[in-house]
Amino acid sequence: MAETRLIHGFHAVLSKLRTVPGDVREVYIAASRQDGRARDLIKLAEAQGVRVIPTDPARLDGMAGGSRHQGVVAKVDALQRALKIDDVLDAMSEPPLLLVLDGVQDPHNLGACLRVADAAGAHAVIAPKDRACGLNATAIKVASGAADTVPYIVVTNLARCLRELQERNIWVVGAAGEADKDIYATDQKCALAWVLGAEGEGLRRLTRDTCDELVRIPMHGSVERLNVSVASGICLFEARRQRASPG
Repeated sequence: MAETRLIHGFHAVLSKLRTVPGDVREVYIAASRQDGRARDLIKLAEAQGVRVIPTDPARLDGMAGGSRHQGVVAKVDALQRALKIDDVLDAMSEPPLLLVLDGVQDPHNLGACLRVADAAGAHAVIAPKDRACGLNATAIKVASGAADTVPYIVVTNLARCLRELQERNIWVVGAAGEADKDIYATDQKCALAWVLGAEGEGLRRLTRDTCDELVRIPMHGSVERLNVSVASGICLFEARRQRASPG
């Protein structure tokens, strides 16, 4: 039998059920939860043929190791299955918000970007197979659970992936310090993919040329550049702010 691991929280469990339901063995949910969110999760799990087990909250506390589990824990396959962008986009019910990382080779930065993506409600993080650190143990640890909540998609050719996103009417915006337009003047209510490069090098030329638009984060102090995870947070949360604004 394949090895398993436990994930917890509604976002993490729902993400697994929607993108790779075959990886989910069982879902444990607090027997006291009778709200709509719990009912929707149970309905989805049962539709995917996944066993749902009502459980005492104390047992869930132990399974989650003291972390905040929101009353739901799932047993999933330990091996993380490779995802394709279509797996995520085909399950979308709202305009996609994606984070694309070009050349991020520090696993600490990748883990931090995953945490930011989770906090901002990004639907996936995309990175190239080459010139990237990959989702290793360090990145997973730094992500503090976000590696289970945000799909991480590895692509062979990043520029081709960006063009495929554009074919699906997703606006591809690259962050570049020398751009004339700043992020607050860019409409981010549409289906959107933010593209950020590694600190120092920035976006590669082909990646830059493939973007629909280049914008900058306005800097008001003496620091010229931001860490990629900080920049990702600013960009993604600005998109969320615009989407939440009236009109």
